[in-house]
Amino acid sequence: MAVPGAQPNSILNQITSTASNIVSYLRLPVLASSGIAAVLSGLLYFKQNELIYPRNIPLGSRTEVPRPPQFGITDFEELSIPTPDGESLSAFFIRPSNRSFANNVTLLMFHGNAGNIGHRLPIARVLEESIGCNVLMLQYRGYGLSTGSPSEQGLLIDGQTGLDYLRNRAETANSKIVIYGQSLGGALSIQLAAKNHAEGDIAGLILENTFTSMRKLIPSAFPPARYLARLCHQVWPSETFLPEIESIPILFLSGLQDEIVPPSHMRHLYTISRAKTKIWKSFPQGTHNDTVAERGYFDAIAEFIDEHVLLNSRSRRRFSPRPANA
Repeated sequence: MAVPGAQPNSILNQITSTASNIVSYLRLPVLASSGIAAVLSGLLYFKQNELIYPRNIPLGSRTEVPRPPQFGITDFEELSIPTPDGESLSAFFIRPSNRSFANNVTLLMFHGNAGNIGHRLPIARVLEESIGCNVLMLQYRGYGLSTGSPSEQGLLIDGQTGLDYLRNRAETANSKIVIYGQSLGGALSIQLAAKNHAEGDIAGLILENTFTSMRKLIPSAFPPARYLARLCHQVWPSETFLPEIESIPILFLSGLQDEIVPPSHMRHLYTISRAKTKIWKSFPQGTHNDTVAERGYFDAIAEFIDEHVLLNSRSRRRFSPRPANA
C-alpha cells in the first residue's frame, strides 16, 4: 500500500535509528543488581513517577522536539491543545501528503514512556504517506513542550482531551478514528477505548508491545523490586479494561524478542479480549523499540484499516520493505 515515489527503506532507517537512540536506557532497570534492591524499592514507591515516565531521556527531550519537515512531512499543523485541568499539550496534526490517496481515517497516536512525539515522526510519515491517514500525535503532559507532570490520572485526561479534540474539529468530526498506542501508549489506548466505546466513533484500536498492568510488569522490568510491586500506585490495569471493549476491532502487534515487556503480556491481552474482531500479528525478531521496523508491520496496519475500519476491498500495494539491517 505504498505511494509512488516513496522511499520506504529510508524511512525504515530513520525508524531504526530513532529506536536505537532510546532503547539503551530502558534496559537499565533490568541490569540493576540485587545489591541496590533497597534503593530501587524506595524509588519505586516514592519516585515511581520518575521511573515510569522518564520524559527527560534521551537527553534534551523536554526542549528539543524534532519537527515534521525534518522527516519530509509537508502538510501538518503544530498545535497547543488545552486540557480541562489547565495544562497545555503540544501536538502535531499531520495530513496525507498525497490527497488523492487519502482515506477517511484519523489515527490518534500515543507514544511510549520516553522521548517525545518528534522521535516518532518517521512512523507518522509512513502512516500518512503510505497508508493515507491523518495522524494526531499527542504529547503527554510533562513531555516535550507540554506543560505539567505525568501521572496515570493525568495521562488519562490527556488521552480524552485528544479524542475530544478530534471529535470537535470540523476536519475530523466525521472521520473514522483509530486509536494507536505503543507500550505505555497502548495501556492508555485501552482505557480510552473502554471508556468511550459506547459513543460509536472509535473504528479501531491498535496495540503494540503493551503490558497487562504495571504491577505485573515490575518483576521483569525492575527485578530487585519485584516483591514490592503491590506498592506501585501507577497501576495501568490493561487486563481489567480490555474485556470491556467488544464492538471495536483490535489489532495486536507483538515483538517476540521484546526485552522490556515480556511477549506473554501481549498474548494474555489477546486471549482475554472479547472483541468481535481481533487480529494477532507477531514479529519473531521484534524487540521492544524496533518491532515497528520489522517486515510486515505496516502491512498489518494497512490491512487492518482496509478490512476492518474502512470495510472495503480497495486495491492497494503491499508495503513490505526489508528492515534496515537486512
